[in-house]
Amino acid sequence: MAERSFVEEVKKLRLQEGEVFRGEGILAVTKALLESGVSYVAGYQGAPISHLMDVLADAQDILAEQGIRFENSASEATAAATLAASVNYPLRGAVTFKATVGTNVASDALANLASGGVTGGALIIVGEDYGEGSSIMQERSHAFAMKSQIWMLDPRPNLPCIVEAVKVGFKLSEASHTPVMLQLRIRACHVHGQFVASDNVRPEFTLQEAMENPRRDVSRIVLPPASFVHEQEKVKDRWPAAVRFIEERQLNEFFAEGADDIGIIVQGGSYNTMVRALERLGLADVYGNSRVPLYVMNVAYPVIESEVLRFCEGKRAVMIVEEGQPNFIEQNLAAILRQAGSTTALHGKDILPVAGEYTAAELLKGARTFAERYGRLEPQPVPVPVRKVIPLREVTAVAAVAEVAEVGVDGAPEPAVPSLPLAASVHARPPGFCTGCPERPIFSAMKLVERELGAHHVSADIGCHLFSILPPFNIGNTTMGYGLGTAGASALNVPAGKRAISMMGDGGFWHNGLTSGVANAVFNQSDNLTIVVDNNYTSATGGQDVLSSKAINATRSTGHAIERAVRGVGVDWVRTIKRTYDVSGMRDALREALTSKEKGPKVLIAQSECMLNRQRREKPLVRKAIADGKRMVREKFGVDSDTCTGDHSCIRLSGCPSLSIKPNPDPLRTDPVASVLDSCVGCGVCGEVSHAAVLCPSFYKAQIVSNPTGWDRFLERVRVTVIGWLQRGEAKRRDRYAF
Repeated sequence: MAERSFVEEVKKLRLQEGEVFRGEGILAVTKALLESGVSYVAGYQGAPISHLMDVLADAQDILAEQGIRFENSASEATAAATLAASVNYPLRGAVTFKATVGTNVASDALANLASGGVTGGALIIVGEDYGEGSSIMQERSHAFAMKSQIWMLDPRPNLPCIVEAVKVGFKLSEASHTPVMLQLRIRACHVHGQFVASDNVRPEFTLQEAMENPRRDVSRIVLPPASFVHEQEKVKDRWPAAVRFIEERQLNEFFAEGADDIGIIVQGGSYNTMVRALERLGLADVYGNSRVPLYVMNVAYPVIESEVLRFCEGKRAVMIVEEGQPNFIEQNLAAILRQAGSTTALHGKDILPVAGEYTAAELLKGARTFAERYGRLEPQPVPVPVRKVIPLREVTAVAAVAEVAEVGVDGAPEPAVPSLPLAASVHARPPGFCTGCPERPIFSAMKLVERELGAHHVSADIGCHLFSILPPFNIGNTTMGYGLGTAGASALNVPAGKRAISMMGDGGFWHNGLTSGVANAVFNQSDNLTIVVDNNYTSATGGQDVLSSKAINATRSTGHAIERAVRGVGVDWVRTIKRTYDVSGMRDALREALTSKEKGPKVLIAQSECMLNRQRREKPLVRKAIADGKRMVREKFGVDSDTCTGDHSCIRLSGCPSLSIKPNPDPLRTDPVASVLDSCVGCGVCGEVSHAAVLCPSFYKAQIVSNPTGWDRFLERVRVTVIGWLQRGEAKRRDRYAF
């Protein structure tokens, strides 16, 4: 099951010529693919392009009508290799994945594709989630495009430009026989807008025709001596063809070209933010009409030398807005201007941040500095705070400290005390597991085993389970990539008093882990432990189905157990825990795996459905059932304040966001007691942890009954009567011994 339904979005894919498409940027890309006559699409889900995959998965009927083949690829490498269909045939194909990790995984296939070149248009849609919204290392795909000579589009983030980039990307690829990378930033993927749709176009050349009439061109296969010729082709034939196409189609844009003798060169993806900064400075209006000349690079690579020189001619200075590091474009521009003998001053990372996301605030500061330096804005005076002496008796203690700091002993103004860094004044809030997450009890069990056997080296993996490296668990030493948890511990396969532990999710297992991790451990006779977290689908990327998913999928083959695959590659010691919330069972299985005398790799499969997706599915059904008057029972957990000792071990061993503290109701005890918030989903981990760790009997389970029956009401009256009788008896006994 996917994270959300795209039934309404799929309807938009049928819009015809002249109708208006309204929606998100990444959904507009889906429609643009259909309008481009694409023959096949493949990809691997990941932020921020998961929606593209999910919409296509829900649009099988439309794809079938158009004769389009769609593949949910096992990995980014699988997706990229799919583009091989465009090498010998005039087939338009597109693949998509998250960058830069996806580009790295796909690097072999992409490099071979770029070397031999393509006949049909080959488009690589890359979700570039650079910046603070990213969950991966901070790198860019630009370097790979340069290295393999893949042209990179970076369109302005509005729907008409994005749609046009998809269509022109195929044409550029075919004109230069080179794959094209379409870079879509987070903001571009999720920007909302509209564009005028065109009719969907069936492929001119079909996959069936390719299969019935196979073509073969040895010169396109990356094998010496052809591979040596490919490098020459890239520079002598393909690059000039791409430059001609970009110039003739005017893919890059000039705005307010002759308005001033300074200018700004900006990548298309940063255009909206840049124009907003200029508007704030009074150098542009709210409609984007700029008083400063702009050269917008909708093609980030290759850099078009003739256009750069045209834009810089007669200008005193230009500023290049290039997000991220290294500053590839800035270096390229500097070389172009230097070789042409241009006197135009070039600014970039000397004014803007060297690294990091170019937010509106950062571009505002950089644009202000640039404009002030060349006389387009009056330098802002440094604000001097107005201070006055206020008698200390008239201010609060906090204000008094501030006044003394500003005014000084003799009443003379003193420099303002700099404000503290944010980290010093705001408590850190590290990301963590969701309420009810089935992965939380796995690490609670690991902490309990750690008490008995000591700390172990834990090789972490990409996925929700990576949150275990943070408090309260603090479990995990390294992480090397998706599905590489077991491979990350492969060097630690030596006789020792302890075994290394590796983590892996079911998505990572099928993506890369089965071969790179488990099979490699079998081949090298590892004696370590691998824990595979099986959520029934790839929870971290939105709930897409994988081979081991239990849900019945009409268009995919599911239900293939991870245990069978593991045994199939030669693992003998395999255990499956079907309910991770059983902390005691998890603890015992972990202890057995870490102390077993049996040699060879050990695999522990921990199964439970992602609670977030489960709640998304079940809550609407529960609300509807209650509205229809049906009897519904929900479970909640609580803490008996009179029993709780205030030790809080339950919080330290669980870390559930629904576990908090509140003042102790006993006036003779000062330690706060544990409390369960209303966000509790009734998973029971808090109680399980308390039981497994032999902590305390404070936890209780309550049932909330909606639309109770007559029998429910009768039982409730009996309970209230009995409990009231017991409470009154207890009160009498207490009064008897009262002094």
